[in-house]
Amino acid sequence: MPESNSSPLVDTPLRLFDAFGLEIEHMIVDGERLDVAPAADQLLESVAGKHTDEFENGAIAWNNELALHVIEFKCNGPRRSLAGLGAEFATNVRLANDTLGRDGMRLMPTAMHPWMDPNKVELWPHGTREIYDTFDRIFSCKGHGWANLQSMHVNLPFHGDEEFARLHAAIRFLLPILPGLAASSPIVDGERNGILDNRLVAYRGNCAKIPSVTGDVVPEPVGSIGEYHERVLEPIYRDLAPHDPEGVLRNEWVNAHGAIARFDRMAIEIRVLDVQETPLMDVAYAAFIVEVLRMLCEEQWLDVQGMNEWRTAELGKLFRLVERRGEGAGVDDKRYLAALGFSGSSTELKGLWEHLIEAVSARSLVDAKTGRMLEHYLRHGTLATRIGKAVGLLPTRTKLTRVYEKLCEALADSEPFAPPPPPASH
Repeated sequence: MPESNSSPLVDTPLRLFDAFGLEIEHMIVDGERLDVAPAADQLLESVAGKHTDEFENGAIAWNNELALHVIEFKCNGPRRSLAGLGAEFATNVRLANDTLGRDGMRLMPTAMHPWMDPNKVELWPHGTREIYDTFDRIFSCKGHGWANLQSMHVNLPFHGDEEFARLHAAIRFLLPILPGLAASSPIVDGERNGILDNRLVAYRGNCAKIPSVTGDVVPEPVGSIGEYHERVLEPIYRDLAPHDPEGVLRNEWVNAHGAIARFDRMAIEIRVLDVQETPLMDVAYAAFIVEVLRMLCEEQWLDVQGMNEWRTAELGKLFRLVERRGEGAGVDDKRYLAALGFSGSSTELKGLWEHLIEAVSARSLVDAKTGRMLEHYLRHGTLATRIGKAVGLLPTRTKLTRVYEKLCEALADSEPFAPPPPPASH
């Protein structure tokens, strides 16, 4: 999707892992009923003192998104380190909540609203409306995949073909298992359907009318920037042309794969991570993922050529399994496990993540705060699993409201969400 600030990360080229960028989206909801509240323009105007689609607040910038009930917080330029970023995001969440609270609203975390009707979504009516209107005309944005999904994006810079190819291979290889860490959308239309990452299921169907736009979510392997244009972007532009003769969407951000190249900022953007209950968890996951990618780029377990030899269909099959079952997905491909340094022949995905957390921790690559958040994951599972335990198998609206009220409190208080303990046996 387009953004109001599309300038490069910096004026001078950045090398691999020199800097980072994060974007985190949250829903604006009614403070009591928790129904979505289409008030992002009102919030931005309140904090900026004028009508705007972006507000810069020091290290964090606020942005509009497609749906009027969604607000995005992002790094206001590149970060040399992710240290302290969770606290900075949390400070901006408090400011937003304080501002919204004056009008009886608040922020809600997680990747999908649990009961909103996407047919009633209000789209952003200002500024870049022509782009949003074009998306709506071609794909119809009155659906969960457009109207009801909040994600966290991680941007990693590269300089030149070699770094691009190395980073793209590593991200592509790790992408299928990321929902087993970050899934947070087990409820849709007020019900549990057994899927832990409904956002990604909905996202996959966004652009079914023009399949090349989303592809198999997992991108194709490429060896250079030129090959990326040839194999990824040009087919999308070609397929869109009959539906968009004015070329409104002919831009790299129209690419809806799970990881996309942003040549306007010379970075690759990872898009498959659900939003968590607190920015502290979002940033911890980002910091951990960055370190695993660093190890992959260093070819610790498998070289770049070996990663690119994995067919997109194979990785896509694993991705679809993980988006549905999360950390409980069974991984029984010994080749994939070995390529991530795991010595067993099969494991539930949570066991693979535990192995990777240990590998990163052994190199002292994560700080204590990140370690505590990762320990919370190992103890309680994905946020989707925790929500499922809290709402039960057949959640009522009352139970959903109670649990998502707790999630709103977790966001406001910067505290991880834990499910209630099981009832004591007698």
